[in-house]
Amino acid sequence: MKFSDGYWMTREGYQLLSPYEIHDVRVGADSITVFATHRHLEQRGNTLNEPLMTMEFSSPMNDVIKAKFYHHKGRKRSGPSSFPLLTEGNSPVAIENNDEFVSLTSGDTTVKITKAHPVSISYTYKGRALTGSGTRQTAFVKAADGNHHFREQLNLAVGETVYGLGERFSAFVKNGQVVDIWNQDGGTASEQAYKNIPFYVTNRGYGVFVNHPELVSFEVASEKVSKTQFSVAGEMLEYFLIGGGSMKNVLSNYTALTGKPALPPAWSFGLWLTTSFTTNYDEETVNSFIDGMAQRDLPLAVFHFDCFWMKEYQWCDFEWDERVFPDPKGMLERLKAKGLRICVWINPYIAQRSPLFDEGMEHGYLLKRPDGSVWQWDMWQYGMGIVDFTNPAACKWFGDKLRALVDMGVDSFKTDFGERIPTDVVYFDGSDPMQMHNYYTQLYNKVVFEVLEEKRGRGEAALFARSATAGGQQFPVHWGGDCEATYESMAESLRGGLSLGLSGFGFWSHDIGGFEQSATPDLYKRWVAFGLLSSHSRLHGSTSYRVPWLFDEEAVDVLRRFTKLKLRLMPYLFAQAVQSTRLGIPMMRAMVLEFGDDPTADYLDRQYMLGDSLLVAPIFNEEGSSSYYLPKGTWTHFLTGEKVEGGVWRNERYDYMSLPLFARENSLIAVGAEENRPDYEYADGVSFHLFELQDGAAARAEVTDTKGAAKLTATATRTGGEIVFATEGSSSGVRLLLRGIASVSSVEGGTYEASQDGIVVVPASVGSQVRIKL
Repeated sequence: MKFSDGYWMTREGYQLLSPYEIHDVRVGADSITVFATHRHLEQRGNTLNEPLMTMEFSSPMNDVIKAKFYHHKGRKRSGPSSFPLLTEGNSPVAIENNDEFVSLTSGDTTVKITKAHPVSISYTYKGRALTGSGTRQTAFVKAADGNHHFREQLNLAVGETVYGLGERFSAFVKNGQVVDIWNQDGGTASEQAYKNIPFYVTNRGYGVFVNHPELVSFEVASEKVSKTQFSVAGEMLEYFLIGGGSMKNVLSNYTALTGKPALPPAWSFGLWLTTSFTTNYDEETVNSFIDGMAQRDLPLAVFHFDCFWMKEYQWCDFEWDERVFPDPKGMLERLKAKGLRICVWINPYIAQRSPLFDEGMEHGYLLKRPDGSVWQWDMWQYGMGIVDFTNPAACKWFGDKLRALVDMGVDSFKTDFGERIPTDVVYFDGSDPMQMHNYYTQLYNKVVFEVLEEKRGRGEAALFARSATAGGQQFPVHWGGDCEATYESMAESLRGGLSLGLSGFGFWSHDIGGFEQSATPDLYKRWVAFGLLSSHSRLHGSTSYRVPWLFDEEAVDVLRRFTKLKLRLMPYLFAQAVQSTRLGIPMMRAMVLEFGDDPTADYLDRQYMLGDSLLVAPIFNEEGSSSYYLPKGTWTHFLTGEKVEGGVWRNERYDYMSLPLFARENSLIAVGAEENRPDYEYADGVSFHLFELQDGAAARAEVTDTKGAAKLTATATRTGGEIVFATEGSSSGVRLLLRGIASVSSVEGGTYEASQDGIVVVPASVGSQVRIKL
């Protein structure tokens, strides 16, 4: 929201009350409170009829500064007035208070407030300037109509770029954009977003989390081109300045505050196939797809039933449509006997024709209007009501419907919708509807996720969720919503995923081939390569089926190639997933996250790192041409073995069986022995591919079991012309593949042979050390 009229003036109807000079400072054991006047006080009489700004600074954890500003602090805010945080109390801090300034330091991050006019707030990390605010930046915005706001403007340095703010499909770098944190069902082609997160991170190595679940308006280098502004309605503003020195550390600190991503089950990383949305299907149709995949040697892990597993006009009643599924329990048993997991579509809405509507109305389980009647409308489903997840009894009621489905054989739920949440409603617990609009999805997904954890066990819960808010990363997986079957939409989907990853979310997917319309065979095949090199991979659409043979026979071959490639990469990918849960960093990483010291990486949004070591550049055109950037270092094409010196842009053409997929130098990538399922014993028969280990460098890889526990570690170090390879843990067999090395002088502690990809070294035993002279 803009309050300025150009540089000099304030918009009509607003008055900015900004800190002019500090009147008093109160120093606590672990916090400081600063009282600022809005003008110079010439005499004591000036203290009459004059407002003050109260500014509190503290730290909930190392390198995180909490800033809380008040005008009138007594204004009631009915929950949720802020996001629940995983840290309680204050962290130890160092405070300095003298005649010129007062400062608070947490870890290596410091906030300093000057006392004389002009008052400034500055944030530093190890003495290096991060950001801050000065004259007329921090402000209580007094409105003539009584709709007051609080705003902060934080400085942006020359060359500073801003990322995050949720899954946004507009330009990847947010500079110049107006972003409203307000969940909406807007598809992937506009400024609206399903997953709005009031958190951003910049290439200067800090982040800002605005701790308000309601509407937060961001002006990112838009109202003032050298500032990032955020504002909220009311008389209080709370935000956290998150330090760490690097974008990775900032994300780790942010997710320590709001929640680390849970680890999705190993089976969820396999290929998902769905019925699609409005298509006609029954058990025979479903089996034709599943058997057709098996006959064509296309490994399938999950089958998803979309909306019409339930009767039309009755979403959601959580009952199978007996007209087409007369034996749902038996059907699920038959499908699971084929080795499949089952997902079904749900949402938090109860249509009036659903038998559950009367039950929910009678017991007060649905959102109400101020007059006590049930809130209803006809958009999406006739006469639908919305489940009130602030009511514990409603949560149990909703959860029990899901428990029955899990007992029947369902393994996962696609938690669709949750964005169109009205504000003219009354909640069971009295929550403010404005604050609940974005936060509703957190309660919705939490209920569903906890049912799966309860019934399936920790580590076995997986959603396919569309909407989210801050903290939603705790309940993976999330997908990108309703994209079109175009290359432009494929690219905007990737931008959204990279943006979400820089907002604290570890796992993300998208509809392979696009949701709206039907893809051309060309687009389908290119999207398949992108989809199978994403953290999670799902074939889904709206009005047509998405099995590959309906496009052309080559599509079958492409899907087989990339599905099996992903399954062979599962030892590497699942270890990267475990790392995402530990550190709070995404599996699909924007280049700026891995290469923050390379200015070229700042704007790259058509390629990404899949974990630490693999670079992926999807192809976005019919010509098969690819333009991508390789940072400095030696890169090896994972499929062809071509070696390329980085620090360059590359322009090439690729057929459907390949794309730019490069391994980073000094990488040790674990490749599995299985290519038909995602959940197997990753350590047994594993091959460690070593790429361009430089003199004096070391590479390390961890292989886990399917629950995420470390099973095997491997290290490779190089000194001059000698490589030492060692393993620790348990495995039925280990190999080392020296990618791109055609010959060696000797191997001590194992045997070796040449292959088309390089020298294969077999250690004498697991746990032994192998010395290789090049």
